[in-house]
Amino acid sequence: MYEQLIEAVRHQFPTGSKSALVIGDLMLDRYLVGEVERISPEAPVPVVLVKQQNERAGGAANVAANLAHLGIKTVMAGVIGNDAEGRSLLLMLRQLNIGSDAIVNSGERPTVTKTRILGGHQQMMRLDQESRQAFTENETGELIDRITRALEQKPAIVILSDYAKGVLSEQLCRAVIGQANKLGIPILVDPKGRDYSKYQGATALTPNKKETAEACGVAVSDNEKLLEAAAELRDRLGLQFLAVTRGEEGISLLEKDETIHIPAAAKQVFDVSGAGDTVIATLAAGLVHGLSHRQAFELANLAAGIVVGKVGTVPVTREELLAELVSKGASGQADKICELDTLISRVKQWKHDKQRIVFTNGCFDLLHTGHVTYLEAAKKTGDKLILGLNTDRSVSALKGPTRPVIHEADRARVLAALEAVDAVILFDEDTPLKLIDAIRPDIIVKGSDYTEDQVIGGKEVKSWGGTVALIDIVPGRSTSGIIEKLAS
Repeated sequence: MYEQLIEAVRHQFPTGSKSALVIGDLMLDRYLVGEVERISPEAPVPVVLVKQQNERAGGAANVAANLAHLGIKTVMAGVIGNDAEGRSLLLMLRQLNIGSDAIVNSGERPTVTKTRILGGHQQMMRLDQESRQAFTENETGELIDRITRALEQKPAIVILSDYAKGVLSEQLCRAVIGQANKLGIPILVDPKGRDYSKYQGATALTPNKKETAEACGVAVSDNEKLLEAAAELRDRLGLQFLAVTRGEEGISLLEKDETIHIPAAAKQVFDVSGAGDTVIATLAAGLVHGLSHRQAFELANLAAGIVVGKVGTVPVTREELLAELVSKGASGQADKICELDTLISRVKQWKHDKQRIVFTNGCFDLLHTGHVTYLEAAKKTGDKLILGLNTDRSVSALKGPTRPVIHEADRARVLAALEAVDAVILFDEDTPLKLIDAIRPDIIVKGSDYTEDQVIGGKEVKSWGGTVALIDIVPGRSTSGIIEKLAS
């Protein structure tokens, strides 16, 4: 499951060959962190003794920061004020090599700034600095001109990051989406507000559960109606897909022909600030590197699980994402080894997803190149390969009292590490016939040293419309030969 994601993050992301344009509400996130030791004598409020102060790129700027940390060449478009906060934010972006030519410096408004006061890890208060005044025609016109020039450079993807601070007006959204569509550039939107009509024609939206409920006019607690309304919204806006981020419930990806639920990946949640920014940035990075919608969201889900374990608005890094993927991949290999009830449940899901089930069996004692080549060829006959593995007792009954050389648990774990193998199940009977009847595979595979009528379970598989496949074995490769060589 994780091999292709690991390959993309490890080898494709670092090339820096893909680019993105992020358009939206730029913010400076400021954190005043200290300790609370007493209550003020002036009023019944806690006194925070400030120990440190730090500033981070927030809002749409955090989306850009995430992309930069993932190896995507990024250009930022938005508006800042002519103030110290704006200069601080510009410096942060430039230190990340994020292009700032499409950022308008306005004397009409301050840089949007959120100052959070924390006592330990507990947020005690937030102070917001912003203007509620509508953007002027000059500000909007200059911003659209700069965005137009940035789009002419043909970025691989455009992200609209809407924090409802006024940058993404209906006029600007329609102009950007129209031009991007003409250039064949996909547009992802992290939306805000109740009226999503200004996003019509975008490629996809990634609202959270509460935002989806507000936009669709349904109860946030009714998941079934929520997803039905979200699907209608997707069709009404002409989107390719819509994804509802649902916090601890994971992500629901609504394609035109199916809905996929991806469970949450967070181990422990400290702060959800910026999680949506990380999701849309990682989604974009995955899509521009050729991942499917589902794979890109699985990657984004893992990235969100990392950042909510941190305090404050912190982007995910490629190294963190790769480490998490490798960790998940290792645990995923062990999960391939399953009991019959678990396997039947997985087979049911695979068949529901129109996956062809392949079955083979054997002892696989002292794994060698002949085994690996055989299993890779077996996998190619279908979509999911199930390996029935003889227990130690059954191997001894077949091969004699000196076999197996490798314990059944060790054999199962090594086989589960092979990319070609999707499930491993031990069976203790003399033949796997009972197992075959329980899982009802579409294809049963054996080596070409058998004939079709000699394949146990072949007749049964054919009876429900399946087939038997005989795979050529690699000559001169056998466990018995290895054992004889070691003994000589």
